[in-house]
Amino acid sequence: MPRTGRRPGTTGGTREKILAAARSDFSNAGYDGVTIRGIAAQARVDPALVLHYFESKDGMFRAAVQFPVDPKEFIPRLLAPGLDGLGERLVSFFLDTWDSPAGSPMLGLIRSIVSNEEAAAILREFVTREVLGRIAKALELDQPQLRASLVASQLVGLAMLRYVVKVEPMASAGTNDLVAWLGPTLQRYLTDPNVTRASRAPRRRSPSRGSADRARTPRRSSRSRSA
Repeated sequence: MPRTGRRPGTTGGTREKILAAARSDFSNAGYDGVTIRGIAAQARVDPALVLHYFESKDGMFRAAVQFPVDPKEFIPRLLAPGLDGLGERLVSFFLDTWDSPAGSPMLGLIRSIVSNEEAAAILREFVTREVLGRIAKALELDQPQLRASLVASQLVGLAMLRYVVKVEPMASAGTNDLVAWLGPTLQRYLTDPNVTRASRAPRRRSPSRGSADRARTPRRSSRSRSA
């Protein structure tokens, strides 16, 4: 009698095929442009299988980035003490996550963004949208997308300098030092009104070259013209 059931390796192969399709779609279309059905079609599987492995679009996105913690779980903990010190808590949280055994897969993704635009796009979208965007919206700050992008620039830059390029003293500095150095900058990006005020100020139009030349050319007097 023939044996029934799944063939060895089928489950893992299907999951990895879905993940590869998800990474491609997220990098090309961004989170909002991706659907469960679209990823299932690219992976050539039933949409129910996508939900079976990843439960939701958020779960699939987190798996694509290989982030070990669900933002829905840790963001409330970061916000619970209040706005004061949030920048320091963010730096501390990301460092603890990256340095933990569970953070090793994500460090692999960070190292690959130097030569892999797909990885860079996924990481950029995840940090900006799923983590910092949620925080900015929860705090009801003005221009949350701008503030989230500024904070992301610091955190992704920290990861690159510490774990990929390994620039000193960032590479060997302790968590407390890095929190003290970078925390106030993140706090300013999140809370300082002047950060977004510059982007709202109207830009002055620079004079055209012709008008500038006319301004520099002295006018001839009526006497010199009649002469």
